[in-house]
Amino acid sequence: MERQVQLNESTEGPYRIYAGALEARQGDGYIAAVVVSRIGPDALPGREAYRDESLACGHRWESPDDALRYAVTRAREIIATQAQMLSC
Repeated sequence: MERQVQLNESTEGPYRIYAGALEARQGDGYIAAVVVSRIGPDALPGREAYRDESLACGHRWESPDDALRYAVTRAREIIATQAQMLSC
């Protein structure tokens, strides 16, 4: 069985956010995932600053839009509150 995946990319300051909504294996909703990469002249190419492939401990959202919205919101929170941790 092929699982559905939806992706969203956005920029937040010097960071690129890659958010994903992955259909759960049991087909009971969508799991949110996010990768944050630093961009710009000081960034190391291909280096991830943050990754979580199962946000909120694998909580299932009813729709992919809800999962994507959570992933982007969580990434923005991490960028705003933990920028020192994201320096790479």
